[in-house]
Amino acid sequence: MASRKKLVWGIAAALVLAGVAGFFYFTRSRTAQKQLQEIRPSRGTITSVVSTTGAVEPQTRVKIQSSVGGRIEEILVEEGQLVKKGEVLAMLSSTERAALLDAAKLQGKSEQSYWQKVYKETAVISPMTGQVIVRSVDPGKTVTTSDSLFVLSDHLLVKAFVDETDIGKVKVGQKAEIGLDAYPAIKVNGVVHHIYYESHLQNNVNIYNVDVLPERIPDVFRSGMSANIKIIVQEKNNALLLPVSAVLSRNGKTAVLQKSGDAAKPTRFKPVEIGLQDESNVEILSGLTDSSVVLLPDTSFVLPGKNGGTNPFMPQRNKTKK
Repeated sequence: MASRKKLVWGIAAALVLAGVAGFFYFTRSRTAQKQLQEIRPSRGTITSVVSTTGAVEPQTRVKIQSSVGGRIEEILVEEGQLVKKGEVLAMLSSTERAALLDAAKLQGKSEQSYWQKVYKETAVISPMTGQVIVRSVDPGKTVTTSDSLFVLSDHLLVKAFVDETDIGKVKVGQKAEIGLDAYPAIKVNGVVHHIYYESHLQNNVNIYNVDVLPERIPDVFRSGMSANIKIIVQEKNNALLLPVSAVLSRNGKTAVLQKSGDAAKPTRFKPVEIGLQDESNVEILSGLTDSSVVLLPDTSFVLPGKNGGTNPFMPQRNKTKK
């Protein structure tokens, strides 16, 4: 009697396990089917860019110093003001004139007025047409010939810092897009003007400076501002495009997943040749047409499997051998 009860309980347990296994198999099959979405390639424009950071700097930065030491009598310009070549920026008295005027002042206004007319002030003249970006002095301040009174800039540009791994893609004349950290809503078009020949080490990486000339200078541009630059390396119109997640790596080659028509193996990997890539799309050079149907994996949840592909554009985790 006891052995019969054990047999009945054993059969019941086996049936329950078989049901649970069947449920999970059916659920897994349904989930796997839901993971594949049918899409077709689209036509559009794709752009390859080099993204980097930089800073707003003057193209030509000139310090203005006085030819004589003395006392600043009058400032005729303000920061941000545009000046022309030959324009007077300030007036100063030489050390001798300042001492003579101070002595004459004690003797009366007439004596002071006489020496002011006889002993003329020295003018500080702009050597170029540009903008005053720094004013370092105020009236009454004593200066020497080594002191910087003003700093002039003829044109603001953006100096981009390009990694040596990307500098080979950058060419003079390429278009660029400039954004400022301080004003993210403002975007300014520019062009690559000059690529420096000598690199400098930054965080143990060789960096080359690249001058990008803006097409226009907004009023908010200031020397020293941090900038984000996208240099357009290559652009193609009417390209055959697929989402980045649709292109996989299979046996060292790029491929896409398609229906096979075989019930035993419903999907197959189709090798493709790819071209340009941006943040969301990949250009398909060969292997597909506009009417091709591609299965797009759902990357939100991926079941473990031995025969799946990997996305060559996504970072891969190194496997640890046990």
